[in-house]
Amino acid sequence: MNTDSHRWIGARSVSICVHQWFSNSHCFCARSKFDRFVNFVRTKKLLNATMVTKSAKALEIDVGRAEGPAVNSPASQGSLRRSRSGYVICALLLLALGASYVAAISRKTLTNDELVHIPAGYYYWTLGDFQLNNEHPPLVKLWASLPVLLLSKAQPIAPASGAPQDRWDFYGPFWRQRAQDFQSLAFWPRIMMVPVTLALGLLIFLYARKLFGMAAGLFALAFFCLEPTMLAHGRIVHTDVPGALAYLAFFFLLHRYIERASFNRAVWLGAGSGLATITKFSMIVLVPLLPLTFLVQTFRSGNRERTRPALHFGAALLMVLLVINVAYFFERPPLNATDRAITAGQSQQPERILSWIGALAKGLPTYFLFGAYNVAAHNQYGHMTSLLGMQGTKGWWYYFPVAFTLKTTISFLFISIVSLVWSVYRVVRDRSIGHAAVLAPIALYCAVAMTSRINIGVRHFLPVFPFLFILGGGFLQAALIRRRSAGVALAAVVLAWSLFEAVRVFPDYTAYVNQLARGPEWRYLSDSNVEWGDDVQDLANYLKSHGITRIRGALLGGWLTLSYLGVEYLNLFAEGEPPPETGYVAIGASFLNGSTVPFGGPNSGRETDEQRANYFATYRNRVPEAIFGRSIYLYRIGNNREQ
Repeated sequence: MNTDSHRWIGARSVSICVHQWFSNSHCFCARSKFDRFVNFVRTKKLLNATMVTKSAKALEIDVGRAEGPAVNSPASQGSLRRSRSGYVICALLLLALGASYVAAISRKTLTNDELVHIPAGYYYWTLGDFQLNNEHPPLVKLWASLPVLLLSKAQPIAPASGAPQDRWDFYGPFWRQRAQDFQSLAFWPRIMMVPVTLALGLLIFLYARKLFGMAAGLFALAFFCLEPTMLAHGRIVHTDVPGALAYLAFFFLLHRYIERASFNRAVWLGAGSGLATITKFSMIVLVPLLPLTFLVQTFRSGNRERTRPALHFGAALLMVLLVINVAYFFERPPLNATDRAITAGQSQQPERILSWIGALAKGLPTYFLFGAYNVAAHNQYGHMTSLLGMQGTKGWWYYFPVAFTLKTTISFLFISIVSLVWSVYRVVRDRSIGHAAVLAPIALYCAVAMTSRINIGVRHFLPVFPFLFILGGGFLQAALIRRRSAGVALAAVVLAWSLFEAVRVFPDYTAYVNQLARGPEWRYLSDSNVEWGDDVQDLANYLKSHGITRIRGALLGGWLTLSYLGVEYLNLFAEGEPPPETGYVAIGASFLNGSTVPFGGPNSGRETDEQRANYFATYRNRVPEAIFGRSIYLYRIGNNREQ
């Protein structure tokens, strides 16, 4: 055999060896590494028949080093220093974000929903009653209410039961019994949400770094730390930001399992799935992905390996069931008369629904099933809301794209659109697995959100945000690599714009809309997009500084919290005689646009949808004396009645 034959055989042997190594490593850039290696070997002329065996063994051990400098070289030391610097910057960004949350919490009071979530979590711990607020899973409420167990001096009193409306009456007595401790009970549960949000930021950084690199991770984290919607909801006791964390964590764990399937990773994937479902009921959409994943793994495995995916699926499923049951303390009480009455009012076939819940309750908690049913029923009959001046209960398929367009900074909106186009292009042209891993979760949740009839806030779209942050970070890193000067300029402009917006509106992030929203901000969206009750603290401070101790109003959340802040609240919608004159009236943005104005009886002026929508029309063209947090409008009325 001649020398050329030896060389060809050597080249072929080493090529096969290296190709197999890269296939087993499941790296995203395996092909590019392999090509660089072949070019390296050809350049150095190492391929000869006498060195095949030695070279192949060395490559199987050390091929990962061929792409970079020697471990102790100056270049390697510089790379290590840059990596450490990246983690330091990550830590500093998260610390700054945490400090901003604490500062905002000290200036804002509870939102409308937190008035319910905090007492519910307390009663879960003390009474084990998961009927309360069952339309939201318990995990977040259990976590946030831990400080209440230490701070609350009043004994827990069982909430009333026996009629459908009584299930909502538990939170009023909770706050009244603890009126003297209101400020501390409102402060510490929200502080508990800060580490949850910081964990989301850390996972965004780690996942972006894994997919695209260190710079991408830092850019993604910067977007996360500066986006007003995240700054608004990251401090609130609710399921929205934890739901975004659970959604991202699931796909991160799924990605790791697909990279290298193992029993331990299957268990972690199951745990992540279970945690997601007890964080937010919309995460149930992830459950079908588990059997699908293991089914694909079964077909990918050889004949001898086909029992392994089945074992992995069994372990994951057991973890899902275990996590859900632990969160509900393994409670399985029968549904009571209140629950049956609610079901009868929501379904045309209540007995069938109750039968299904009873059957499934052999393996799952009763109020996990009943809560999921309540959410599905709520979505079926819809929720009164408004969009761009339109009002209705059935929602609009384009609601969340419009809300996202108006509620994000223009800089992040621009990066999101550009990076989505870039990622789709990379998937189509290069079959990029990394980009597909980010685009798929976005597409899945968009499909769920855009078919929902509960259109009450961009917060319900938060699970998509982390993936957009990651794509934005990846795009900026790619821009830096391709055209450094242009990439630096682009990154500087978009981050500077985001920083400016975050500083400009601090701490009034809840009602934030960008510069695309011209004119009165309350016209475009409703509910938690424009008002949620957390600005009542500023209203109370203003009124007390002017010697005013009572106010007529129409507010989300303020109807309860104002009384604990030293101001008597007179409800404009109270039945019977109208409230006495106070000289001022406070109207929330969501009431000003009419979407949350309740229906009224005869001669109330709120009998029809049109009357509701225009109930406060006389105030829309008036100049308020003050606006608090961009969400509460205070009008001086003198001796004039508002209607």
